[in-house]
Amino acid sequence: MSWYQLSIKEIFHKLGTWENGLTDAEASQRLEEYGPNKLAEEEKISKLKILLHQFTSPLIYILLIAGLITIMLKEYIDSGVIFAVVILNAIIGYIQEYKAEESVRALKKMVVPKAKVLRDGKEKEINSEELVPGDIVLLASGAKVPADLRLIHTIELKIEEAMLTGESLPAEKSPNPIKEDNLTPGDQKNMAFMGT
Repeated sequence: MSWYQLSIKEIFHKLGTWENGLTDAEASQRLEEYGPNKLAEEEKISKLKILLHQFTSPLIYILLIAGLITIMLKEYIDSGVIFAVVILNAIIGYIQEYKAEESVRALKKMVVPKAKVLRDGKEKEINSEELVPGDIVLLASGAKVPADLRLIHTIELKIEEAMLTGESLPAEKSPNPIKEDNLTPGDQKNMAFMGT
């Protein structure tokens, strides 16, 4: 059975939680067991890969072939200019791509979204990476959903799911279980998905 098919009681039982949320001790234990709530990070691209990537353009292939042809025609000045352009292009591309990669990594470290949860029956703001299965997450207007969630209580909740469904209008949400099988994320009206 999928999460959207379960009743709220079944969800609480399956996750070992209740309406007031987990205790801090339980949350810490689950964080150790399941790990942080974040997508697996891509491995860092090596400097060599970045450099080799500069030579994968069809235009570069054409320039290299032209350079080889000019060498065979004994036009050494022309071939020197062509190879100089290819090397200059590779250097500039490498520098730009390397700096962009480093900037993205730095931004990811700086921007850690927050989530409001119930812990020990009290509202608490935590880093979304500290969310664990069984946490009761509180959503408010304008907030990004910090993890895939099964909704247990809603009041006129609408979520912008264009990134999943392509629909421009926000989807209305309800906590009621849905008995149908194999629903797409857009049809799971009692679920909220990370990043929406």
